[in-house]
Amino acid sequence: MTSDASQLADTNAQLDTVAAATARLLPAVAALTEADLVEPSLLPGWTRGHVLAHLSRNADSLVNLLLWARTGIETPQYASQFLREADIEAGAPRPLREQLEDLTASHERWLALARVMPADRWPTLVRNRKGGEMPATRVPWMRLVEVEIHHVDLDIGYAPADWSPEFVARLLPQCVTETEPADGTGFTVHATDTGYTGTVGTPATTISGPAADLAAWLIGRSPGTDLTGDLPTLGAWK
Repeated sequence: MTSDASQLADTNAQLDTVAAATARLLPAVAALTEADLVEPSLLPGWTRGHVLAHLSRNADSLVNLLLWARTGIETPQYASQFLREADIEAGAPRPLREQLEDLTASHERWLALARVMPADRWPTLVRNRKGGEMPATRVPWMRLVEVEIHHVDLDIGYAPADWSPEFVARLLPQCVTETEPADGTGFTVHATDTGYTGTVGTPATTISGPAADLAAWLIGRSPGTDLTGDLPTLGAWK
């Protein structure tokens, strides 16, 4: 294989992984009731309806990044932070049927565009909503992170322990890189099941536990009670 062919094969494999994660999510959402949608999610201030609306609009935002990469015409992920939040608020109270149809259709729009992206356009640099520059090859990973983490946030029986080892193996180092201790106390994380070790700042303590539990703590989805070590106070995950 040429390097381009290898990159395309890797990207296609990532798209398959996103499709599989979404295939797990959609039936779980379909099993909800109307009353379930207005119940709190694991995200402060958000109902399950908010999480679903966000997942749908996130898919559309990543369509924008793929269009940017394909055409070379700058297309921001979101028109503005205000409109991003307004769309989530407007979409949150919709009935289950509309939520499910939107979630399915937005996923299919994104995946269809990604499947036909010319190989030479994937390396094109785009910017995420916070202004960070990256190649479009990172977009499938961005979507996978959204689907897997927010599936947990729905609080419907899917937990960090259900994440695949491959997903956790990539997520945990990213969490370490993007974590800032709120109190300035650096630390080392050690995954007892995989052997992964990473550091945040100048380490003063070591936090140990399974890799998925470490990742969940670093992104604020777990209080870390299942970990060992003196847990510092963390800043918001980027």
